[in-house]
Amino acid sequence: MKTKAGLWIDHRQAIVVFVTATGEEIKQIPSHAEKQLRRTGNTPLQGNFEAQKVPSDDSRQRVFTAQLNAFYDEVIDSIRDAESILIMGPGVAKDELRVRIEENKLGDRVSSVETADNMTDPQIAAKVRQHFGG
Repeated sequence: MKTKAGLWIDHRQAIVVFVTATGEEIKQIPSHAEKQLRRTGNTPLQGNFEAQKVPSDDSRQRVFTAQLNAFYDEVIDSIRDAESILIMGPGVAKDELRVRIEENKLGDRVSSVETADNMTDPQIAAKVRQHFGG
């Protein structure tokens, strides 16, 4: 039996479960993507220059998108050798990852994309085993 991978993903982390003939392995990958960038400094801002201390919305979005793309690339690198991939998650991250996988010419390996609420690592592993018939 070749390696099969199932993962649960949102914008904060990915939990990847690898299922092989010898057992399973669970790997956590944090995203380090921060949607709300913090103001610099440690005192409340006052005066006319406050706007200059907070990045504009479009630059914050570009930074966030770049952080997510690096995160998705790290997830793809970890599942690159899997012959079949199950993607689960509560929001849009699962769909964004699928698009990124297709851009990497691995789209034919995605067996299913499912909506799933927050799950514990054992619940994710059980769902992956069930999906792949193990």
